[in-house]
Amino acid sequence: MVKAVIFDMYETLITLHACPLYFSAEMAADAGIPVEDFRSAWYPSEMDRTLGKVSLEEALTPVLRQFGCYSDGLLTLMGEKRRAAKRASFDHLHPEVLPMLRALKARGVKIGLITNCFLEEAEYIRQSELFPLFDAAMLSCVEGLAKPDEAIFHRCTAGLGVAPNECLYAGDGGSRELETAQALGMQAAQAVWYLKAGTNQPKGRMPEFTQLETPMDVLGLL
Repeated sequence: MVKAVIFDMYETLITLHACPLYFSAEMAADAGIPVEDFRSAWYPSEMDRTLGKVSLEEALTPVLRQFGCYSDGLLTLMGEKRRAAKRASFDHLHPEVLPMLRALKARGVKIGLITNCFLEEAEYIRQSELFPLFDAAMLSCVEGLAKPDEAIFHRCTAGLGVAPNECLYAGDGGSRELETAQALGMQAAQAVWYLKAGTNQPKGRMPEFTQLETPMDVLGLL
């Protein structure tokens, strides 16, 4: 019996690809840095940002200084544009996401969240209409743990008061999350309702896992 459903956030409950992006290519353009040069300097900070060890501005400042283009104004501009893009993603929910979560609540099923996210994303996750629906929310930058580490999954199940084999895990499949969930004894299913060809979403279809074509498909696996 499924007592809890644990979700990923990005490309599962929300998508970053339904509104204008502000990823490395756009950041590099604003800074006037060749994109591959920017990425080589920016990407090494990703895990520290994911674990909440450094903020967006703390990671970005040395990159801008390295290429001789730092200014307070540029740092502020890039921070504002990055946050605006992250905030806007919550304006483009699949129309079934909230009804599905509320249906789980009505059935007495607990709802968990495990997401790898940066500090500038966490503030909008907490402000969203989704957040009050979670019975346990594990944000990597708050917990200091990130998928696919089993520890963040165990922390979530402990917070929900359930065993792993009583859980369904639904995610797009990035960060080897489905493999970890399955190894822990969870029922693992791939959320594909936001999947689009021609984007840089982290995963395509993974046919070895049950495919959830729409959010309401989650209810069929209870």
